[in-house]
Amino acid sequence: MPPAAGEFIGTALLVLLGNGVVAGALLTGTKSHGAGWMAITAGWAFGVFVAVFCVAGTSGAHINPAITIAFASLGIFPWDSVPSYIVAQLAGAFTGAAFVWLAYWAHWPRTEEADLKRAAFCTSPAVRCHPANFLTEAIGTFVLVFGVLAMKTASAGPLDGSVVPVDLGALGALPVALLVWGIGLSLGGPTGYAINPARDLGPRVAYAVLPVAGKGPADWAYAWVPVFGPVVGGLLAAGAYAALGRF
Repeated sequence: MPPAAGEFIGTALLVLLGNGVVAGALLTGTKSHGAGWMAITAGWAFGVFVAVFCVAGTSGAHINPAITIAFASLGIFPWDSVPSYIVAQLAGAFTGAAFVWLAYWAHWPRTEEADLKRAAFCTSPAVRCHPANFLTEAIGTFVLVFGVLAMKTASAGPLDGSVVPVDLGALGALPVALLVWGIGLSLGGPTGYAINPARDLGPRVAYAVLPVAGKGPADWAYAWVPVFGPVVGGLLAAGAYAALGRF
């Protein structure tokens, strides 16, 4: 299987399970309605676990453009593979969101609040303040990328410009899932912790184009925050990791 195909499958699984738990908690008439923040953060963590475990051996399981770009900036992932990875991640996120829409087909028309329907696809801030929201996304992604790099050295040598394979599967899927769970519990409250441009943008596009019953606007005015905030946070984490001499 081509690595980009692995990224597509992994990101689709991540979004299907992650947005699936959000839909179950928020949409009217589900058996998990009202499950709460603990269930949502746990569902996203389990989604990360499944996605990483399934495709780490194929693509390294980046499943996140912020990670792909951060790794490329460190010279441990080839820049010429970045576009194909990001396209695959976005397409996978769109596909995962589309399957959530199908799985909860009967519950969209039963749910009156359009904001809850959009929340089952993409993030929105608890308090709308774009500079603060951007900062929250950058900090959360900094913790994610720095944590991934620090858990286990991502390359075998110094930053000499060479490219070596990066396989998140070498970390084990569970530590990465626990890291994401911790970020959600600790830093997810202000913005819903996208910490992943594909995870937000792909489903937001899906929400905009799919015939979701009774949906409202996709909130494109906010959409840049969960895209660029994570990229900046990931690059800062990569820079900090390099400055510290890769431990």
